[in-house]
Amino acid sequence: MKKIIDILKEKVSEGFVKAGYSEKYGFITNSNRPDLCQYQCNGAMAAAKEYKKAPIAIASEVAAGLMGERIFEKIEAVNPGFINITVSGELLAAQAAAMDTDEYFGLEMPESPKTIVIDYGGPNVAKPLHVGHLRSAVIGESVKRICRYMGNKVLGDVHLGDWGLQIGLIITEVKRRHPELPYFDDSYTGGYPQEAPFTISDLEEIYPYASGYSKEHEDYLEEAQEATAKLQEGHRGYRALWKHILDVSIADLKTNYSRLDVEFDLWKKESDVQPYIPDMVQKLKDDGLAYVSEGALVVDVTEESDKKELPPCLIVKSNGATLYATTDLATIVEREKLYQPDQIIYLADKRQSMHFTQVFRVAEKAGIAAPDVRLDFIGFGTMNGKDGKPFKTRDGGVLRLQELCQMINEEVLNKITENRDYKEEEAREIAEKVGLAALKYGDLSNQASKDYIFDIERFASFEGNTGPYILYTIVRIKSLLGKYKENGGVLEETAELLEPVSSSETDLYLTLSKYADAMESAYTELAPHRICQYIYELSEAFNHFYHETKILAEENGKRKASYLKLIGLVQRVLEQCIYLLGFGAPDKM
Repeated sequence: MKKIIDILKEKVSEGFVKAGYSEKYGFITNSNRPDLCQYQCNGAMAAAKEYKKAPIAIASEVAAGLMGERIFEKIEAVNPGFINITVSGELLAAQAAAMDTDEYFGLEMPESPKTIVIDYGGPNVAKPLHVGHLRSAVIGESVKRICRYMGNKVLGDVHLGDWGLQIGLIITEVKRRHPELPYFDDSYTGGYPQEAPFTISDLEEIYPYASGYSKEHEDYLEEAQEATAKLQEGHRGYRALWKHILDVSIADLKTNYSRLDVEFDLWKKESDVQPYIPDMVQKLKDDGLAYVSEGALVVDVTEESDKKELPPCLIVKSNGATLYATTDLATIVEREKLYQPDQIIYLADKRQSMHFTQVFRVAEKAGIAAPDVRLDFIGFGTMNGKDGKPFKTRDGGVLRLQELCQMINEEVLNKITENRDYKEEEAREIAEKVGLAALKYGDLSNQASKDYIFDIERFASFEGNTGPYILYTIVRIKSLLGKYKENGGVLEETAELLEPVSSSETDLYLTLSKYADAMESAYTELAPHRICQYIYELSEAFNHFYHETKILAEENGKRKASYLKLIGLVQRVLEQCIYLLGFGAPDKM
Protein backbone atom coordinates (compact mmCIF):
# COMPACT_ATOMS: atom_id res chain seq x y z
CA MET A 1 0.00 0.00 0.00
CA LYS A 2 1.40 3.37 -1.01
CA LYS A 3 1.74 6.00 1.68
CA ILE A 4 0.11 9.38 1.15
CA ILE A 5 3.50 11.06 0.91
CA ASP A 6 4.49 8.65 -1.89
CA ILE A 7 1.22 9.22 -3.76
CA LEU A 8 1.84 12.96 -3.56
CA LYS A 9 5.44 12.59 -4.71
CA GLU A 10 4.34 10.67 -7.80
CA LYS A 11 1.70 13.23 -8.71
CA VAL A 12 3.83 16.32 -8.02
CA SER A 13 6.76 14.80 -9.95
CA GLU A 14 4.38 14.39 -12.89
CA GLY A 15 3.47 18.04 -12.43
CA PHE A 16 7.12 19.12 -12.73
CA VAL A 17 7.56 17.02 -15.89
CA LYS A 18 4.33 18.41 -17.36
CA ALA A 19 5.61 21.95 -16.74
CA GLY A 20 8.92 21.14 -18.46
CA TYR A 21 11.12 20.41 -15.45
CA SER A 22 12.88 17.33 -14.06
CA GLU A 23 10.78 14.92 -12.00
CA LYS A 24 13.56 14.84 -9.36
CA TYR A 25 12.24 18.12 -7.96
CA GLY A 26 8.90 16.61 -6.97
CA PHE A 27 10.03 15.56 -3.49
CA ILE A 28 7.48 15.98 -0.68
CA THR A 29 7.88 16.57 3.06
CA ASN A 30 5.49 16.97 5.95
CA SER A 31 4.66 20.63 6.36
CA ASN A 32 6.66 22.63 8.88
CA ARG A 33 3.68 25.00 9.01
CA PRO A 34 0.69 22.72 9.73
CA ASP A 35 -1.44 25.84 10.23
CA LEU A 36 -1.03 26.56 6.50
CA CYS A 37 -0.94 23.11 4.88
CA GLN A 38 -0.34 19.41 5.51
CA TYR A 39 2.51 18.74 3.07
CA GLN A 40 4.91 20.86 1.06
CA CYS A 41 7.24 20.65 -1.90
CA ASN A 42 10.38 22.80 -1.94
CA GLY A 43 11.61 21.48 -5.28
CA ALA A 44 11.09 24.75 -7.13
CA MET A 45 13.73 26.37 -4.91
CA ALA A 46 16.31 23.83 -6.13
CA ALA A 47 15.05 23.84 -9.72
CA ALA A 48 15.50 27.63 -9.91
CA LYS A 49 19.29 27.23 -9.99
CA GLU A 50 19.24 24.72 -12.83
CA TYR A 51 16.63 26.50 -14.96
CA LYS A 52 17.69 30.04 -14.04
CA LYS A 53 14.14 31.04 -13.27
CA ALA A 54 12.42 32.55 -10.24
CA PRO A 55 11.34 29.79 -7.79
CA ILE A 56 7.84 31.24 -7.44
CA ALA A 57 7.38 31.14 -11.23
CA ILE A 58 8.30 27.44 -11.36
CA ALA A 59 6.13 26.62 -8.33
CA SER A 60 3.17 28.49 -9.85
CA GLU A 61 3.44 26.59 -13.16
CA VAL A 62 3.58 23.23 -11.38
CA ALA A 63 0.70 24.05 -9.02
CA ALA A 64 -1.45 25.36 -11.85
CA GLY A 65 -0.96 22.13 -13.80
CA LEU A 66 -2.13 20.06 -10.84
CA MET A 67 -5.29 21.99 -10.08
CA GLY A 68 -8.36 19.78 -10.20
CA GLU A 69 -6.58 16.56 -9.26
CA ARG A 70 -8.85 14.63 -6.89
CA ILE A 71 -6.13 13.88 -4.37
CA PHE A 72 -5.75 17.58 -3.57
CA GLU A 73 -8.12 19.62 -1.45
CA LYS A 74 -5.84 22.59 -2.12
CA ILE A 75 -2.52 23.11 -3.88
CA GLU A 76 -0.91 26.53 -4.21
CA ALA A 77 2.40 28.23 -4.82
CA VAL A 78 3.55 30.71 -2.18
CA ASN A 79 6.59 32.98 -1.97
CA PRO A 80 9.45 32.52 -2.28
CA GLY A 81 8.68 29.26 -4.15
CA PHE A 82 7.02 26.66 -1.95
CA ILE A 83 4.16 24.46 -3.08
CA ASN A 84 1.70 24.02 -0.20
CA ILE A 85 -0.55 20.97 -0.28
CA THR A 86 -3.71 19.98 1.57
CA VAL A 87 -4.95 16.53 0.61
CA SER A 88 -8.58 15.72 -0.13
CA GLY A 89 -10.93 14.01 2.28
CA GLU A 90 -11.47 11.40 -0.41
CA LEU A 91 -7.79 10.41 -0.30
CA LEU A 92 -7.74 10.34 3.52
CA ALA A 93 -10.84 8.11 3.68
CA ALA A 94 -9.43 5.79 1.01
CA GLN A 95 -6.14 5.44 2.91
CA ALA A 96 -7.95 4.66 6.16
CA ALA A 97 -10.15 2.09 4.38
CA ALA A 98 -7.05 0.38 2.99
CA MET A 99 -5.43 0.38 6.45
CA ASP A 100 -8.59 -1.12 7.96
CA THR A 101 -8.50 -4.20 5.73
CA ASP A 102 -4.73 -4.80 5.89
CA GLU A 103 -3.13 -7.00 8.57
CA TYR A 104 -0.27 -4.53 8.95
CA PHE A 105 -2.36 -1.35 8.48
CA GLY A 106 -0.71 -0.60 5.15
CA LEU A 107 2.86 -1.10 6.33
CA GLU A 108 4.95 -2.86 3.69
CA MET A 109 7.18 -5.62 5.02
CA PRO A 110 10.88 -5.76 4.01
CA GLU A 111 11.41 -7.96 0.95
CA SER A 112 14.17 -10.04 2.58
CA PRO A 113 13.54 -11.10 6.18
CA LYS A 114 16.65 -11.36 8.33
CA THR A 115 17.81 -13.50 11.21
CA ILE A 116 18.53 -11.15 14.10
CA VAL A 117 20.01 -11.88 17.52
CA ILE A 118 19.31 -9.23 20.16
CA ASP A 119 21.61 -9.33 23.20
CA TYR A 120 19.85 -7.61 26.08
CA GLY A 121 19.21 -8.05 29.79
CA GLY A 122 22.74 -9.13 30.69
CA PRO A 123 22.34 -9.70 34.46
CA ASN A 124 24.85 -11.56 36.58
CA VAL A 125 23.56 -14.66 38.33
CA ALA A 126 23.14 -14.66 42.13
CA LYS A 127 22.31 -10.96 42.14
CA PRO A 128 18.81 -9.41 42.22
CA LEU A 129 17.63 -7.26 39.32
CA HIS A 130 17.86 -3.57 40.21
CA VAL A 131 17.00 -0.29 38.48
CA GLY A 132 20.23 -0.47 36.49
CA HIS A 133 18.80 -3.48 34.64
CA LEU A 134 15.56 -1.73 33.67
CA ARG A 135 16.55 0.06 30.49
CA SER A 136 18.28 -2.88 28.82
CA ALA A 137 15.25 -5.11 29.48
CA VAL A 138 12.60 -2.57 28.47
CA ILE A 139 14.33 -1.18 25.37
CA GLY A 140 15.60 -4.58 24.26
CA GLU A 141 12.17 -6.20 24.54
CA SER A 142 10.61 -3.45 22.42
CA VAL A 143 13.36 -3.57 19.78
CA LYS A 144 12.92 -7.36 19.63
CA ARG A 145 9.16 -7.03 19.10
CA ILE A 146 9.58 -4.31 16.46
CA CYS A 147 12.13 -6.37 14.48
CA ARG A 148 9.92 -9.46 14.71
CA TYR A 149 6.83 -7.49 13.63
CA MET A 150 8.74 -6.47 10.49
CA GLY A 151 8.88 -10.11 9.41
CA ASN A 152 12.30 -11.10 10.72
CA LYS A 153 13.32 -14.20 12.65
CA VAL A 154 14.43 -12.68 15.95
CA LEU A 155 16.15 -14.34 18.91
CA GLY A 156 16.36 -12.45 22.19
CA ASP A 157 19.33 -13.60 24.30
CA VAL A 158 19.63 -12.70 28.00
CA HIS A 159 23.40 -13.44 27.93
CA LEU A 160 23.94 -14.18 31.64
CA GLY A 161 27.15 -13.38 33.50
CA ASP A 162 27.93 -16.69 35.23
CA TRP A 163 31.66 -17.32 34.87
CA GLY A 164 33.47 -14.63 36.79
CA LEU A 165 34.81 -13.96 40.25
CA GLN A 166 31.31 -13.59 41.72
CA ILE A 167 30.86 -17.36 41.46
CA GLY A 168 34.19 -17.96 43.22
CA LEU A 169 33.17 -15.56 45.99
CA ILE A 170 29.88 -17.39 46.54
CA ILE A 171 31.58 -20.80 46.57
CA THR A 172 34.15 -19.54 49.10
CA GLU A 173 31.50 -18.09 51.42
CA VAL A 174 29.25 -21.17 51.21
CA LYS A 175 32.29 -23.30 52.07
CA ARG A 176 33.03 -21.14 55.11
CA ARG A 177 29.47 -21.39 56.35
CA HIS A 178 28.87 -25.05 55.49
CA PRO A 179 32.23 -26.87 55.23
CA GLU A 180 30.47 -30.17 55.81
CA LEU A 181 28.74 -30.10 52.40
CA PRO A 182 29.97 -32.77 49.94
CA TYR A 183 30.86 -30.18 47.27
CA PHE A 184 34.04 -29.35 49.21
CA ASP A 185 35.17 -32.93 49.86
CA ASP A 186 37.63 -33.83 47.10
CA SER A 187 37.42 -37.53 48.05
CA TYR A 188 33.62 -37.61 47.63
CA THR A 189 32.55 -39.72 44.64
CA GLY A 190 28.80 -39.99 45.14
CA GLY A 191 25.99 -37.99 43.57
CA TYR A 192 25.34 -34.45 44.75
CA PRO A 193 22.00 -33.30 46.22
CA GLN A 194 19.27 -32.35 43.73
CA GLU A 195 18.20 -29.42 45.89
CA ALA A 196 20.40 -26.36 46.27
CA PRO A 197 21.83 -25.68 49.75
CA PHE A 198 20.61 -22.09 49.50
CA THR A 199 17.63 -20.02 48.33
CA ILE A 200 17.68 -16.90 46.17
CA SER A 201 17.33 -14.84 49.36
CA ASP A 202 20.43 -16.56 50.75
CA LEU A 203 22.39 -15.81 47.57
CA GLU A 204 21.31 -12.19 47.61
CA GLU A 205 22.81 -11.90 51.10
CA ILE A 206 25.87 -14.11 50.51
CA TYR A 207 27.26 -12.35 47.44
CA PRO A 208 27.30 -8.74 48.77
CA TYR A 209 28.81 -9.96 52.03
CA ALA A 210 31.51 -11.99 50.28
CA SER A 211 32.28 -9.17 47.85
CA GLY A 212 32.66 -6.64 50.65
CA TYR A 213 34.71 -9.00 52.82
CA SER A 214 37.10 -9.80 49.96
CA LYS A 215 37.96 -6.12 49.56
CA GLU A 216 39.24 -5.98 53.13
CA HIS A 217 40.84 -9.44 53.38
CA GLU A 218 43.39 -10.32 50.73
CA ASP A 219 43.62 -13.98 51.77
CA TYR A 220 39.86 -14.35 51.29
CA LEU A 221 40.07 -12.76 47.82
CA GLU A 222 42.90 -15.14 46.87
CA GLU A 223 40.79 -18.09 48.06
CA ALA A 224 37.88 -16.86 45.91
CA GLN A 225 40.14 -16.45 42.88
CA GLU A 226 41.44 -19.98 43.40
CA ALA A 227 37.85 -21.27 43.65
CA THR A 228 37.02 -19.47 40.40
CA ALA A 229 40.01 -21.08 38.68
CA LYS A 230 39.08 -24.53 39.98
CA LEU A 231 35.50 -24.09 38.78
CA GLN A 232 36.70 -23.12 35.32
CA GLU A 233 39.11 -26.07 35.27
CA GLY A 234 36.21 -28.45 35.95
CA HIS A 235 36.29 -29.13 39.72
CA ARG A 236 33.44 -31.61 40.13
CA GLY A 237 31.98 -30.28 43.38
CA TYR A 238 32.29 -26.63 42.36
CA ARG A 239 30.61 -27.36 39.03
CA ALA A 240 27.67 -28.94 40.90
CA LEU A 241 27.44 -25.93 43.22
CA TRP A 242 27.66 -23.57 40.22
CA LYS A 243 24.75 -25.42 38.60
CA HIS A 244 22.69 -24.88 41.77
CA ILE A 245 23.52 -21.17 41.62
CA LEU A 246 22.34 -21.05 38.00
CA ASP A 247 19.11 -22.96 38.64
CA VAL A 248 18.10 -20.84 41.63
CA SER A 249 19.08 -17.54 39.94
CA ILE A 250 17.47 -18.25 36.57
CA ALA A 251 14.16 -19.26 38.20
CA ASP A 252 14.13 -15.94 40.08
CA LEU A 253 15.19 -13.94 37.02
CA LYS A 254 12.40 -15.48 34.94
CA THR A 255 9.85 -14.51 37.61
CA ASN A 256 11.08 -10.91 37.73
CA TYR A 257 11.38 -10.49 33.97
CA SER A 258 7.89 -11.93 33.63
CA ARG A 259 6.57 -9.08 35.81
CA LEU A 260 8.01 -6.72 33.20
CA ASP A 261 6.46 -8.77 30.37
CA VAL A 262 9.96 -9.47 29.09
CA GLU A 263 10.71 -12.89 27.58
CA PHE A 264 13.95 -14.30 26.21
CA ASP A 265 14.21 -16.95 23.53
CA LEU A 266 17.73 -17.87 24.63
CA TRP A 267 19.15 -18.17 28.14
CA LYS A 268 22.75 -18.37 27.01
CA LYS A 269 25.62 -17.74 29.41
CA GLU A 270 29.24 -16.61 29.38
CA SER A 271 30.22 -20.16 30.33
CA ASP A 272 28.65 -21.51 27.12
CA VAL A 273 31.31 -19.87 24.96
CA GLN A 274 34.42 -20.81 26.95
CA PRO A 275 35.17 -23.81 24.66
CA TYR A 276 35.41 -21.45 21.67
CA ILE A 277 38.03 -19.17 23.24
CA PRO A 278 41.29 -21.19 22.77
CA ASP A 279 40.82 -21.71 19.01
CA MET A 280 39.67 -18.12 18.54
CA VAL A 281 42.70 -16.72 20.37
CA GLN A 282 45.01 -18.99 18.41
CA LYS A 283 43.48 -17.82 15.13
CA LEU A 284 44.02 -14.17 16.12
CA LYS A 285 47.69 -15.02 16.68
CA ASP A 286 48.05 -17.08 13.50
CA ASP A 287 46.50 -14.31 11.39
CA GLY A 288 48.97 -11.80 12.80
CA LEU A 289 46.26 -9.68 14.39
CA ALA A 290 47.04 -10.39 18.04
CA TYR A 291 50.41 -9.52 19.51
CA VAL A 292 51.98 -9.30 22.96
CA SER A 293 52.18 -5.88 24.60
CA GLU A 294 53.50 -5.57 28.17
CA GLY A 295 52.79 -9.26 28.67
CA ALA A 296 49.16 -9.04 27.49
CA LEU A 297 47.69 -10.17 24.17
CA VAL A 298 46.07 -7.29 22.26
CA VAL A 299 44.64 -6.42 18.83
CA ASP A 300 44.93 -2.95 17.28
CA VAL A 301 41.57 -1.48 16.24
CA THR A 302 42.43 2.06 15.10
CA GLU A 303 41.40 2.82 11.51
CA GLU A 304 42.66 5.52 9.12
CA SER A 305 39.38 7.42 9.33
CA ASP A 306 39.63 7.79 13.13
CA LYS A 307 40.40 11.30 14.33
CA LYS A 308 42.36 9.92 17.27
CA GLU A 309 44.03 6.63 18.07
CA LEU A 310 41.84 4.12 19.90
CA PRO A 311 43.24 1.87 22.62
CA PRO A 312 43.94 -1.68 21.45
CA CYS A 313 41.47 -4.41 22.37
CA LEU A 314 42.77 -6.49 25.27
CA ILE A 315 42.18 -10.21 24.57
CA VAL A 316 44.22 -12.00 27.28
CA LYS A 317 45.72 -10.36 30.38
CA SER A 318 49.36 -10.87 31.36
CA ASN A 319 48.27 -13.41 34.00
CA GLY A 320 46.44 -15.46 31.34
CA ALA A 321 42.93 -14.35 32.32
CA THR A 322 40.39 -13.57 29.61
CA LEU A 323 38.10 -10.53 29.66
CA TYR A 324 34.63 -9.39 28.59
CA ALA A 325 35.98 -8.61 25.12
CA THR A 326 37.25 -12.18 24.81
CA THR A 327 33.90 -13.60 25.87
CA ASP A 328 31.94 -11.26 23.60
CA LEU A 329 34.07 -12.24 20.61
CA ALA A 330 33.64 -15.94 21.43
CA THR A 331 29.89 -15.33 21.69
CA ILE A 332 29.89 -14.05 18.11
CA VAL A 333 31.73 -17.24 17.10
CA GLU A 334 29.00 -19.31 18.76
CA ARG A 335 26.17 -17.27 17.23
CA GLU A 336 27.68 -17.65 13.77
CA LYS A 337 27.89 -21.40 14.28
CA LEU A 338 24.39 -21.89 15.76
CA TYR A 339 22.20 -19.22 14.15
CA GLN A 340 24.02 -17.62 11.15
CA PRO A 341 22.58 -14.17 11.98
CA ASP A 342 22.36 -11.31 9.50
CA GLN A 343 22.42 -8.82 12.35
CA ILE A 344 23.39 -8.80 16.03
CA ILE A 345 22.09 -5.98 18.22
CA TYR A 346 23.56 -5.27 21.65
CA LEU A 347 21.98 -3.15 24.39
CA ALA A 348 24.11 -1.78 27.20
CA ASP A 349 24.98 1.42 29.03
CA LYS A 350 26.29 3.99 26.55
CA ARG A 351 29.48 4.22 28.60
CA GLN A 352 30.38 0.82 27.10
CA SER A 353 30.55 2.34 23.63
CA MET A 354 34.34 1.99 23.38
CA HIS A 355 34.16 -1.67 24.42
CA PHE A 356 31.72 -2.50 21.62
CA THR A 357 33.65 -0.46 19.07
CA GLN A 358 36.73 -2.55 19.89
CA VAL A 359 34.82 -5.86 19.84
CA PHE A 360 33.08 -5.08 16.53
CA ARG A 361 36.31 -4.05 14.85
CA VAL A 362 38.18 -7.15 15.99
CA ALA A 363 35.23 -9.31 14.88
CA GLU A 364 35.28 -7.71 11.43
CA LYS A 365 39.08 -7.72 10.98
CA ALA A 366 39.42 -11.34 12.10
CA GLY A 367 36.44 -12.60 10.13
CA ILE A 368 34.79 -13.74 13.38
CA ALA A 369 31.63 -12.08 12.09
CA ALA A 370 30.74 -12.89 8.48
CA PRO A 371 31.41 -9.97 6.08
CA ASP A 372 27.71 -9.17 5.59
CA VAL A 373 26.71 -9.40 9.26
CA ARG A 374 25.62 -6.08 10.72
CA LEU A 375 26.73 -5.39 14.31
CA ASP A 376 24.77 -2.70 16.15
CA PHE A 377 25.18 -1.21 19.61
CA ILE A 378 22.31 0.64 21.28
CA GLY A 379 23.87 2.58 24.14
CA PHE A 380 21.36 3.88 26.63
CA GLY A 381 21.59 6.68 29.16
CA THR A 382 20.97 6.59 32.90
CA MET A 383 17.64 6.64 34.70
CA ASN A 384 18.06 9.37 37.31
CA GLY A 385 16.11 10.62 40.29
CA LYS A 386 14.80 14.17 40.60
CA ASP A 387 18.21 15.19 41.95
CA GLY A 388 19.71 14.29 38.59
CA LYS A 389 21.73 11.42 40.07
CA PRO A 390 21.24 7.68 39.41
CA PHE A 391 17.99 6.51 41.00
CA LYS A 392 18.53 5.03 44.48
CA THR A 393 16.61 4.14 47.65
CA ARG A 394 16.05 6.80 50.33
CA ASP A 395 19.01 5.48 52.31
CA GLY A 396 21.25 5.61 49.24
CA GLY A 397 21.19 1.93 48.34
CA VAL A 398 20.55 0.41 44.92
CA LEU A 399 16.80 0.05 44.37
CA ARG A 400 15.62 -3.39 43.34
CA LEU A 401 13.54 -3.58 40.20
CA GLN A 402 10.77 -5.39 42.06
CA GLU A 403 10.55 -2.52 44.54
CA LEU A 404 10.43 0.04 41.73
CA CYS A 405 7.51 -1.80 40.12
CA GLN A 406 5.70 -1.90 43.46
CA MET A 407 6.23 1.83 43.96
CA ILE A 408 4.70 2.78 40.63
CA ASN A 409 1.85 0.26 41.00
CA GLU A 410 0.91 1.82 44.34
CA GLU A 411 0.98 5.29 42.82
CA VAL A 412 -1.35 4.15 40.02
CA LEU A 413 -3.58 2.28 42.48
CA ASN A 414 -4.08 5.46 44.49
CA LYS A 415 -5.01 7.37 41.35
CA ILE A 416 -7.55 4.87 40.00
CA THR A 417 -9.26 4.42 43.38
CA GLU A 418 -9.57 8.17 44.04
CA ASN A 419 -12.69 8.60 41.91
CA ARG A 420 -13.76 5.03 41.13
CA ASP A 421 -15.12 2.32 43.37
CA TYR A 422 -13.36 -0.94 42.48
CA LYS A 423 -13.05 -4.20 44.35
CA GLU A 424 -9.51 -4.46 45.68
CA GLU A 425 -8.48 -7.43 43.51
CA GLU A 426 -9.79 -5.77 40.33
CA ALA A 427 -8.15 -2.45 41.25
CA ARG A 428 -4.78 -4.15 41.76
CA GLU A 429 -5.03 -6.00 38.44
CA ILE A 430 -5.74 -2.71 36.65
CA ALA A 431 -2.96 -0.96 38.59
CA GLU A 432 -0.43 -3.61 37.51
CA LYS A 433 -1.26 -3.13 33.82
CA VAL A 434 -1.33 0.65 34.05
CA GLY A 435 1.78 0.68 36.25
CA LEU A 436 3.73 -1.36 33.70
CA ALA A 437 2.63 1.05 30.96
CA ALA A 438 3.69 4.01 33.10
CA LEU A 439 7.09 2.44 33.76
CA LYS A 440 7.83 1.32 30.20
CA TYR A 441 6.40 4.33 28.39
CA GLY A 442 8.23 6.64 30.79
CA ASP A 443 11.46 5.01 29.67
CA LEU A 444 10.74 4.34 25.99
CA SER A 445 9.36 7.79 25.20
CA ASN A 446 12.89 9.10 25.67
CA GLN A 447 15.56 8.64 23.05
CA ALA A 448 17.54 5.65 24.32
CA SER A 449 20.91 7.41 24.43
CA LYS A 450 19.66 10.20 26.68
CA ASP A 451 19.59 10.22 30.47
CA TYR A 452 16.16 10.91 31.90
CA ILE A 453 14.52 11.83 35.19
CA PHE A 454 12.31 9.11 36.65
CA ASP A 455 9.34 11.02 38.06
CA ILE A 456 6.74 8.59 39.42
CA GLU A 457 4.01 11.24 39.77
CA ARG A 458 4.43 12.41 36.18
CA PHE A 459 4.81 8.94 34.67
CA ALA A 460 1.67 7.71 36.49
CA SER A 461 -0.40 10.73 35.43
CA PHE A 462 -3.49 10.14 33.30
CA GLU A 463 -2.80 13.39 31.46
CA GLY A 464 -0.01 14.42 29.12
CA ASN A 465 2.53 12.29 27.27
CA THR A 466 2.36 9.23 29.55
CA GLY A 467 1.57 5.53 29.36
CA PRO A 468 -1.64 5.86 31.42
CA TYR A 469 -2.90 8.58 29.05
CA ILE A 470 -2.40 6.28 26.06
CA LEU A 471 -4.20 3.45 27.87
CA TYR A 472 -7.00 5.77 28.92
CA THR A 473 -7.52 6.66 25.26
CA ILE A 474 -7.82 2.97 24.34
CA VAL A 475 -10.18 2.30 27.24
CA ARG A 476 -12.29 5.29 26.22
CA ILE A 477 -12.73 3.81 22.73
CA LYS A 478 -13.50 0.37 24.18
CA SER A 479 -16.12 1.95 26.45
CA LEU A 480 -17.69 3.88 23.59
CA LEU A 481 -17.96 0.83 21.35
CA GLY A 482 -19.17 -1.28 24.28
CA LYS A 483 -21.90 1.23 25.09
CA TYR A 484 -23.03 1.18 21.45
CA LYS A 485 -23.30 -2.63 21.52
CA GLU A 486 -25.11 -2.64 24.90
CA ASN A 487 -27.76 -0.39 23.40
CA GLY A 488 -28.39 -2.89 20.61
CA GLY A 489 -25.99 -1.50 18.03
CA VAL A 490 -24.14 -3.76 15.63
CA LEU A 491 -20.71 -2.81 14.31
CA GLU A 492 -20.88 -3.22 10.54
CA GLU A 493 -17.78 -4.72 8.93
CA THR A 494 -18.95 -3.42 5.56
CA ALA A 495 -19.52 0.14 6.81
CA GLU A 496 -17.92 2.76 4.56
CA LEU A 497 -15.37 5.22 5.89
CA LEU A 498 -16.71 8.57 4.73
CA GLU A 499 -14.78 11.72 3.94
CA PRO A 500 -14.13 13.83 7.06
CA VAL A 501 -16.51 16.71 7.74
CA SER A 502 -14.63 18.52 10.51
CA SER A 503 -11.07 19.65 11.11
CA SER A 504 -10.68 17.26 14.08
CA GLU A 505 -11.85 14.31 11.97
CA THR A 506 -9.48 15.34 9.18
CA ASP A 507 -6.63 15.51 11.67
CA LEU A 508 -7.49 12.04 12.99
CA TYR A 509 -7.48 10.57 9.48
CA LEU A 510 -4.21 12.33 8.70
CA THR A 511 -2.51 11.11 11.88
CA LEU A 512 -3.68 7.54 11.26
CA SER A 513 -2.10 7.66 7.81
CA LYS A 514 1.35 8.26 9.37
CA TYR A 515 1.44 4.79 10.93
CA ALA A 516 3.72 3.25 8.30
CA ASP A 517 6.20 6.13 8.55
CA ALA A 518 6.36 5.76 12.33
CA MET A 519 6.94 2.01 12.12
CA GLU A 520 9.59 2.28 9.43
CA SER A 521 11.46 4.90 11.47
CA ALA A 522 11.26 2.80 14.65
CA TYR A 523 12.62 -0.22 12.77
CA THR A 524 15.40 1.38 10.73
CA GLU A 525 16.60 3.52 13.65
CA LEU A 526 16.00 0.78 16.28
CA ALA A 527 14.14 3.51 18.15
CA PRO A 528 10.98 2.69 20.15
CA HIS A 529 10.56 6.38 21.02
CA ARG A 530 9.35 6.90 17.43
CA ILE A 531 6.32 4.74 18.23
CA CYS A 532 5.74 6.70 21.45
CA GLN A 533 5.76 9.96 19.51
CA TYR A 534 3.24 8.54 17.07
CA ILE A 535 0.75 7.11 19.55
CA TYR A 536 0.79 10.28 21.64
CA GLU A 537 -0.05 12.28 18.51
CA LEU A 538 -2.75 9.76 17.56
CA SER A 539 -4.23 9.76 21.08
CA GLU A 540 -4.31 13.56 21.07
CA ALA A 541 -6.02 13.57 17.67
CA PHE A 542 -8.61 11.02 18.80
CA ASN A 543 -9.42 12.83 22.05
CA HIS A 544 -9.82 16.12 20.20
CA PHE A 545 -12.20 14.41 17.75
CA TYR A 546 -14.06 12.70 20.61
CA HIS A 547 -14.69 15.95 22.47
CA GLU A 548 -15.88 17.76 19.33
CA THR A 549 -18.05 15.00 17.84
CA LYS A 550 -21.31 13.46 19.03
CA ILE A 551 -20.41 9.97 17.89
CA LEU A 552 -23.23 7.89 19.36
CA ALA A 553 -25.76 10.72 19.03
CA GLU A 554 -25.09 11.16 15.30
CA GLU A 555 -28.45 10.87 13.51
CA ASN A 556 -27.13 10.02 10.05
CA GLY A 557 -26.74 6.23 10.07
CA LYS A 558 -23.94 6.06 7.50
CA ARG A 559 -22.03 8.84 9.23
CA LYS A 560 -22.36 7.13 12.63
CA ALA A 561 -21.21 3.81 11.14
CA SER A 562 -18.21 5.61 9.64
CA TYR A 563 -17.35 7.19 12.99
CA LEU A 564 -17.51 3.83 14.76
CA LYS A 565 -15.38 2.14 12.12
CA LEU A 566 -12.85 4.96 12.32
CA ILE A 567 -12.44 4.83 16.10
CA GLY A 568 -12.29 1.02 15.98
CA LEU A 569 -9.36 1.36 13.59
CA VAL A 570 -7.70 3.85 15.95
CA GLN A 571 -8.10 1.35 18.82
CA ARG A 572 -6.50 -1.49 16.83
CA VAL A 573 -3.58 0.68 15.74
CA LEU A 574 -2.96 1.89 19.30
CA GLU A 575 -3.14 -1.66 20.66
CA GLN A 576 -0.65 -2.88 18.07
CA CYS A 577 1.71 -0.05 18.98
CA ILE A 578 1.59 -0.62 22.73
CA TYR A 579 2.20 -4.33 22.17
CA LEU A 580 5.40 -3.39 20.34
CA LEU A 581 6.35 -1.20 23.31
CA GLY A 582 5.81 -4.16 25.63
CA PHE A 583 2.55 -3.56 27.48
CA GLY A 584 -1.21 -3.99 27.10
CA ALA A 585 -4.40 -2.14 27.99
CA PRO A 586 -7.03 -3.07 30.59
CA ASP A 587 -10.72 -3.11 29.69
CA LYS A 588 -11.47 -0.28 32.09
CA MET A 589 -9.66 2.28 34.19
